[in-house]
Amino acid sequence: VSKGAGEGAAAILLRYLQEQNRPHSAQDAFGNLQREHGLGKTAVVKALEQLAQQGKIKEKVYGKQKIYFPDQDRFGSVNDSELKGLDNEISELSCKVQTLQQNCRHMESELKELKGSMTTPEMVKEIEELKKDCANYTEKLERIKSAANHVTPEEKEKVYNEKKLYCREWRRRKRMATELLDAILEGYPKSKKQFFEEVGIETDEDFNVTLPNV
Repeated sequence: VSKGAGEGAAAILLRYLQEQNRPHSAQDAFGNLQREHGLGKTAVVKALEQLAQQGKIKEKVYGKQKIYFPDQDRFGSVNDSELKGLDNEISELSCKVQTLQQNCRHMESELKELKGSMTTPEMVKEIEELKKDCANYTEKLERIKSAANHVTPEEKEKVYNEKKLYCREWRRRKRMATELLDAILEGYPKSKKQFFEEVGIETDEDFNVTLPNV
């Protein structure tokens, strides 16, 4: 590493440590400054050692690792009023951060809802389909209204009464047939099924027919 390059690395590192004002290892400084300034690790290590020897930064050894941090004496002292002002500023910034986080969560929730909703083209297409369905139903309703073969209430009542009559007669005849067949089966040597097959009797159950409840 040339002397000029070394002095450049030292200046970069000194400015960085003073801005950050917290302890760094050589690896920390190298990792944070490598991409922006293109400093090699060897140059970083030598520059930090040089700054420490010059008394511009402090060096502490923890086991096998060296930690570097700016000389705190170089920073001006802060009175209670300034500290209180900084505390207030921190408190205000914390409130702003909380507000921004809440806004972010709200916007994320809205974005999630929007992603699950239909897009504008999809809504336009859906509206067109609904309009077509509505037109078809309207046309069908008009045909029904204009039909000449409407069933009058009297005709409906007549059909309903006839249905009740036929169902009542159906039930009566079925009961009579059942009683007659039961009487015959009392003296019949074979089963009820065999008797029905021989005689050719077909029941409602054979055709899955159920007598309506009217």
